[in-house]
Amino acid sequence: MIFSDLDSALAHIESFTNLERTTHYTVRTYRLDRMQAILDLFDHPEQAFKTVHIAGSKGKGSTAVFIMSGLKAAGYRTGLYVSPHVTNYRERFTINGSFVDEESLLNTMNSMLEKLEEFSFPEETGYSKPTTFELLTLFGFLVFRDNLCNWAVIETGLGGRLDATNVVVPELSVITPIELEHTAILGDTIAKIAAEKGGIIKESIPTAFGFLKPEAESVIRSIAESRNSPVYSLGEQLVSFSTRTLNEGESCVLGWRSAPQMELLLNLRGSFQAENAALAILCLTILGVFQENLTQQALQQVFIPGRLEKLQDHPPIFIDGAHTQQSLTKLYDSFNQLYADNGILIFGAVLDKNHNFMAEHSVKRFRRIIISTPGTFKPSDPAALYALFLRKKEELASDCEITLIKDSRQALQKAIDEAAASSLPDTPILVTGSFYMAAEIRTLTTRKA
Repeated sequence: MIFSDLDSALAHIESFTNLERTTHYTVRTYRLDRMQAILDLFDHPEQAFKTVHIAGSKGKGSTAVFIMSGLKAAGYRTGLYVSPHVTNYRERFTINGSFVDEESLLNTMNSMLEKLEEFSFPEETGYSKPTTFELLTLFGFLVFRDNLCNWAVIETGLGGRLDATNVVVPELSVITPIELEHTAILGDTIAKIAAEKGGIIKESIPTAFGFLKPEAESVIRSIAESRNSPVYSLGEQLVSFSTRTLNEGESCVLGWRSAPQMELLLNLRGSFQAENAALAILCLTILGVFQENLTQQALQQVFIPGRLEKLQDHPPIFIDGAHTQQSLTKLYDSFNQLYADNGILIFGAVLDKNHNFMAEHSVKRFRRIIISTPGTFKPSDPAALYALFLRKKEELASDCEITLIKDSRQALQKAIDEAAASSLPDTPILVTGSFYMAAEIRTLTTRKA
């Protein structure tokens, strides 16, 4: 089957079993021998370049982009594979921070699909055909090989141990902060989830990790020790760390144990982005590609959609994909540094998240909340979420006003109308709860700032 446009080809790939859309899990579903069989068929494209492999609950996408930017600044042609995308599928496989041209992507896609037409897995390995994520991962590897990348930074899709990306043998394994997430799949404790994330650690390959909770750090260190992996902890490498969210970006000061202090003004806002940038600097140093001034300049220029991104000025509209306890807390803290009165919150979350914490924390921080629908890519239940928010409002005796507007366009217009009618000048609007909610609103606005 030959496709004449990339959108049709991607729609075809989405017609395969798409595990990004479900929380269903069996061992037969996630197993690396499936991915190895596909790679055998394509002569192992993942071996054509050096890789950095990243797992974690939060910050892995931003950390990946920072590392890619540092490698690019050092003169390397660097691929980046991340998920999910915010607006366009092409965000998932970029080179040197730019989209690959559609003709090139389509040629690689058609070649891949043609070769897979007669391919099927044996019955004992689960689905007979590759899953959507297996195909996208293979596609990313092929794109980077076809475009002669020196390096690729690869982000896991879910977990790590059995993730389709865990077929690479990287130069460095990276673990970002770990929280309770996807508990039906990864486990119901931080330690169990850390064990899944730590599955990307390879024998004798160094491991770097960010600010981890003690129970997560203990597991990661234990796995690394069992695999003779040298460990580099951001917490041990930094002697001081301070950051402040400004309208123009994130101002941070990093005091290193064995390097000069660094002052950065990141284009990306949020204290969590300062942490991600610091971890990226540590990783680039381990890889031997950090270059004083050049690396810092590259990191300061990084832009990523959906990370406390300002879409317009009047009224100010920000979107962020925060969907875990820590990321939501830090997002609200950073937003409060910009606006003492937090303004209007548009909130939408998919299923399989800690809605209880999200509702309680949001009701405590905002006086006006609109619950809406985070798209259709993953299942959600806005009505149930709205009911939960109302219960939390009653429990906390909050004066927060909460409304359910399922249609995201109507929710955005309602927030804009209320901001315009507010007695406060330029009442801000924050959209969060998931990347899918952020993406919904992003498609409805034109980025102006």
